[in-house]
Amino acid sequence: MPLQVTYEPFVVTAAISRPETMNAINFEVMDRLESLLDELEQKREIRLFVLTGSGNSFISGGDLREFHRIKDAEGAKKMTRRMLSILMRIEALPCFTLAAINGQTYGGGWEISLAFDFRVASSDANIGFTQGAFYLPPGWGGISRLTQTVGRNRALFWLATQAVISAKEASECGLIQQVITDDEFSEKLNVIKDSLIQNDRVFIEYLKRKDLQSAEDEIEPFSTFWESEEHMKRVDEFLSRKK
Repeated sequence: MPLQVTYEPFVVTAAISRPETMNAINFEVMDRLESLLDELEQKREIRLFVLTGSGNSFISGGDLREFHRIKDAEGAKKMTRRMLSILMRIEALPCFTLAAINGQTYGGGWEISLAFDFRVASSDANIGFTQGAFYLPPGWGGISRLTQTVGRNRALFWLATQAVISAKEASECGLIQQVITDDEFSEKLNVIKDSLIQNDRVFIEYLKRKDLQSAEDEIEPFSTFWESEEHMKRVDEFLSRKK
């Protein structure tokens, strides 16, 4: 299976498993992701979606052997619109999303990671902005997302030079939130996952809202959470421990 999906309480983890291509994206992976997104959008109990890769690679980009069969602009538009739709659905999920960059990632791999709320990477991971080597700009929303994340000048320089950067540099530039040593990756990833599922989907959806324009917009929802049974219960538990 090119996409291995595992289920834990409140968490769904998908690992791309195409070791012969360093986990490159092809049409079958797109099929699997679309089916999984149907599930993630509907199941209210899911609080976190994690995407990672098998072996020592995260995602090496698009599958050049498969996608190179597309010879015209219309075919390329159809493919990239489909992938853009997948990434926009990931961005819009009403749960937290985490890209666990477990190894090398190139081209479309970093574009995919930028559609996630959070990104962590193993310390030996490299991130390559290498599309230009094939006389091709990013086509899965990478330019706009990368510019928003690290700023125009840095994004332009990386793309212009086909830069390959370390996880440490990516962290220093704000591209990823945390670097984890390779031997601790699974353990530390589990800690991060646990920290992201402490609250239900109602709470997560509110934090992810993009329509809050001013501080005044926070008053009404804050007050609603304040009177909730869950808030009262947690405060009571905290105060009882203090006695």
